[in-house]
Order: sequence, then C-alpha cells, then structure tokens
Amino acid sequence: MEYRRITSVADPLFSQVHKLLSEVFPPEEVLEYSLWKEPLEDPGIRVFAAVHEGAVVGTTEYRYYADWNVAMTDFTIIGREGLGVGRFLAQSRLKDLQRLAAGNGQELFGMFAEIYDPYRVEHAFGGIKPMDPFVRREVLSHLGYKRLDFPYVHPSWQGDGEAVSGLDLCFMPGNEDLKQIEASLVADFLTRYYAVLADKPEAWTSMVGQLKSRDTVALLPL
Repeated sequence: MEYRRITSVADPLFSQVHKLLSEVFPPEEVLEYSLWKEPLEDPGIRVFAAVHEGAVVGTTEYRYYADWNVAMTDFTIIGREGLGVGRFLAQSRLKDLQRLAAGNGQELFGMFAEIYDPYRVEHAFGGIKPMDPFVRREVLSHLGYKRLDFPYVHPSWQGDGEAVSGLDLCFMPGNEDLKQIEASLVADFLTRYYAVLADKPEAWTSMVGQLKSRDTVALLPL
C-alpha cells in the first residue's frame, strides 16, 4: 500500500478521495469539489491517500501548527475493509507528524480531532462498515484520544453560518498521563482553524468566548 500526498484537484486520485468524502460524511461536513483547489495547494494542509493496486482505499487530511506544536486531524476515511487501512493511515500520519515536529526541534505535543458522538446523533456514513461511528469512536479511544470537557459546536462547512452539533472536540496528548490542556490553546486553535469561514454561528462565537475565560480544559475518557 502506498501513502500518496495529493496537492492538486487535477490529481486523478483526488476525484476518488472526494467521492469517498461525499459517501461517508453528511453534506455540511464536505467542501464542494472546486473549493478544494486552494486547500490542496496550501503547504500547511496535508491530504494523503492510501492507494492499493491503483485505487484509493482510504484517505486522511491533517495539519501541523509549528507555533503550538500540535496537529489537527481533519478526517480519516477507511474505504475498504480487510486491508488494514486504518492502521496504515494512522501510523503513516503519525510518522509524518513526528518528522515535522522533529524539524521544529520538538516532540509532538498532541493532536486535535472532531469525533462524532453516535449516542447523540445518528449518521449512516455511507454504509461503509469500518466507518460505523460507534466503531470509530472506540478505535479513536484506543489510539489515545480524550474528550475535551466542554459542549462543542462548529460552523458548517457549507458556509451558511449554521452551527453543527453532535460531535466532540477531542485531543490525543503525546503524554498519555496529561489530564488537562490550556483553554487558551483550544480557543486560539479553533479561531485559526475556522478563520476560513466568514459566517460564524453565534453558538460558536459564544463557545470560543467561554473558552477564553477559562484557564484549562479537562481531558476526559472518550
């Protein structure tokens, strides 16, 4: 299996990646095809495909923020079972991030991720069994992700200013004994991450304001 980076909408692999995105995630979570041009060309946004026998069988997007020494996993999709795609993507991504952190003279502090809570909101995820939200949540817990202790919403990626709920913002600390992180880091990260969306819902703005008034946010079991 190959770990291939995609940096252009013209890459033939990208159409397969976007098809997977559209099959797995609800519409408000998926950026329209043509709007991917700039993100893919952005050196700070890393989109990789797991390629098996010429076909995309999984994909992941993530970012590394050198000034905070943290990463964000935008998405991870397992498109075919029985190939070990999930572990391949997780291990390849971690090695890449560790290399980036080492180039920054540090060990990776941790990684954010938005994780669906299927106990609150039901999503079909395109009928792809490895993407079942109950399974994914447990797997991500096994990987070391912890739930950040605050009610979470995010702006819709459709750019309509709607608040999207039914997810938790989580963090996988490099030190598994870490019990909390600074609330200012969470607020600053969210502000930068969603800067690309001009229309923010009031619920999101209020949430970020509340984070700025706190000192720390606890890391709870997922």
